[in-house]
Amino acid sequence: MTAGADGTDGADGTSPATAHATRAHAAKAHATTAHADRAHPTEPHPVRLAWTLGLFRSELSLTFRRWRTLALLAVLAAVPVLVGIAVKIETSDGGSVGGGGPDGGGGPAFIAQVTNNGLFLVFTALAATLPFFLPMAIGVVAGDAIAGEASAGTLRYLLVAPAGRTRLLLAKYAAALTFCLVATLVVAASALAVGALLFPLGEVTTISGTRISFSDGLLRALLIALVVAASLIGVAALGLFVSTMTSSGIAAMATTVGLLITVQIVDQIPQLHAIHPYLFSHYWLSFADLMRDPVYWDDLVKNLGLQALYAGVFGSAAWARFGAKDIAS
Repeated sequence: MTAGADGTDGADGTSPATAHATRAHAAKAHATTAHADRAHPTEPHPVRLAWTLGLFRSELSLTFRRWRTLALLAVLAAVPVLVGIAVKIETSDGGSVGGGGPDGGGGPAFIAQVTNNGLFLVFTALAATLPFFLPMAIGVVAGDAIAGEASAGTLRYLLVAPAGRTRLLLAKYAAALTFCLVATLVVAASALAVGALLFPLGEVTTISGTRISFSDGLLRALLIALVVAASLIGVAALGLFVSTMTSSGIAAMATTVGLLITVQIVDQIPQLHAIHPYLFSHYWLSFADLMRDPVYWDDLVKNLGLQALYAGVFGSAAWARFGAKDIAS
């Protein structure tokens, strides 16, 4: 499903042919700019920086104007609504809802505390979307980054531009990371709004049993959202690498999502416990440690370090592959 390449998804909701023509026109405009750049090979650093930022803004616009991206964000925003309504219905007769986590019943972590404080819906929604919905959305966006351009026939025009392959790849990755942050904040904001509408708000009881003010709870919710977004940088790098391996956007997206599912299945097999700490999804739910008093940092640091490692390995692999790739479209 590339912009204008799958027959249904133009970059701005227009027809596939129009979307393709618009993207091609923009790419050719970059090529025209490249002509001027070659005429002045010693452009000052501010000019090169401005051109790079312009490329990044172009990638952001392309990403967030697609109907596919908007649909993914809408689905992510709907998850907290469904969870909040389900909890409200289940507890409307004075009953309780099963709690998640190691000491609770089934369901996402923190779900048992939602009825007492709507802020816990933020933590519950992030715990519910992180194993599948969030990484799937990131995999779709990152997997289509390079392969989508190749499939649409605009990649060769972009590579004529003065940014070159390295800057184009960095711009694509930066746009994917921005989507990681936006997608996570959409889930958190939707959950906070629904939690405030359906449940009371007030002081927050931490996992350790201590109580903190609502403002401190909001701050921890923001930190948790940032940690969740950072937990997805390895997935974005993996998707970008896969995207450089093929000229089919659909194949790249499907492969990335398939790898995500496979890794999470492996992470649930007890017999493979020796490799679990090296899987990028293993420490995803460590964000719950931010709700301890004091905060337990060990698994949080391991998670962020593991994501940085995956980003470095697959980012380097994507750069090496893209730099040597023969661009035919």
